[in-house]
This record gives sequence, C-alpha cells and structure tokens, in this order.
Amino acid sequence: MSADQVSDIVTAGFLVIGDEILSGRTKDKNIGYLAEYLTAIGIELSEVRIVPDIEERIVEAVRALSARYTYVFTSGGIGPTHDDITADSIARAFNVPIDHDPRAIAILTAFYPEGQLTEARARMARIPQGADLIENSVSKAPGFRIGNVHVMAGVPAIMQAMLDAIAPTLRTGAKMHSLAVDADLPESRVAGALREIQEAHPGVLIGSYPRSIDGRFSTQVVVRSRDTELLERAGAAVRSAIEAVAAAT
Repeated sequence: MSADQVSDIVTAGFLVIGDEILSGRTKDKNIGYLAEYLTAIGIELSEVRIVPDIEERIVEAVRALSARYTYVFTSGGIGPTHDDITADSIARAFNVPIDHDPRAIAILTAFYPEGQLTEARARMARIPQGADLIENSVSKAPGFRIGNVHVMAGVPAIMQAMLDAIAPTLRTGAKMHSLAVDADLPESRVAGALREIQEAHPGVLIGSYPRSIDGRFSTQVVVRSRDTELLERAGAAVRSAIEAVAAAT
C-alpha cells in the first residue's frame, strides 16, 4: 500500500457503555449499524469495546481509543438517571469540568411543556466544558463531541439520528470494497490456495467463512481492498483456485 493510500485511511473505535449490554438484558443493535454506516462513508471501524457503568473503566477506554484512532464513538449512559455517568466520565477523561450547558438547557426547555423540565431531565443537559452539541432530532436531549470523541445515546433510533447529524462533519477516506465468492467445498480444501493468494496480493484482505447446511459444508470467501483493480485480480485468483480444487475432487 502506498504512502498516499495509508494517509487516506480514517479509523474509528466504538465504545459501548452499559451494564445492561454486558448482562445480556439488552441486546446491542448499534455495533453492526455503526460498522456498516462507517464502511459506507469511508471510515474503518477498527475496534469495539463494551464496558460497564464504571467511571474508571469508561475513562480508561476513552483515553486509549482516542489516542489510537481518528475518531471515537460512544453509545449509552447519557440519560436522566443516576447510573447515566458517561458525560461525567468523558469530562474526567479530558480533564475538564462539567455543568449544565445553557445551549442544552434551552433545547430541553423548548421541548418539554412548561414546568416539566425536572431535575432528572436537566441532567441530560450536563455537558463537558468545551464540547460541541450533537443534534438529537428524535427526543431532543443532545449528545456532544469533545476532541475526537462523539458521545451518543444508546437507544438505536436516537443513536442513528445523531450519527446522521455528525456524518457531514467527519473526514472520510478511501472506501473498502469487497466481493464474495462461494465455494461448494469445506474450508480446509481451499485454505492452502487462499493463503498463497493472500501472500501474492498485498493490499488485499481475504477471509473464509465456513457454512453447514444439512450436514454439507461449504465456504464463502470474502475479498476486501481499497484498490478496485487489486480486488478484481485477487477475486479472479480466488475463483480460479476454487474451480481447480473442485475439478480435482
């Protein structure tokens, strides 16, 4: 891969926050959505972490991911209850104070009927100093962005709306393209050929995924690259190798 191609790669880490995810009570729907969304716009999701509602764990993860990747996205823990500690944890991670943000208060005041902006609801207006707000077109309580970290809600519909709001502000890079080749063969039969093709095609990623239907094993080979010409050459090599193995059976 050339230096220009390397510099054109934009990376991201995703931090999912919440005891309910780790306990299995809530099934995460945001990881797959974010992965597909970022891939489509040219950002490589490189790491996902899931941490409990423990401030030290959140701070540790935010600092590590922020230092490693172009962007960090978080979901969960910015609601009105006592265990929603993400905003405080992010403030600590960046060593800044946190308080009720006048911009966020104004948004919530306009949204709730008079007298219904309770103390609990006002907690959703606590924003770390220096952060920009992320629009929430669904329930109005904003997320926020500080440094390269984007803090979003855990509710999928709200997270998706926030992601749409911030997408135009993100730097994107070369998109990863892919093609799939189906082989009516067990993975072990094509493993050697795939290894040789991988070694002969730097800049291409080849993955094999075994499947079993009614006791019959088959394999889907997925070839990925940012270079479409490389992708097609490697894909052709994979097809030829699969045909050769099948013919020798």
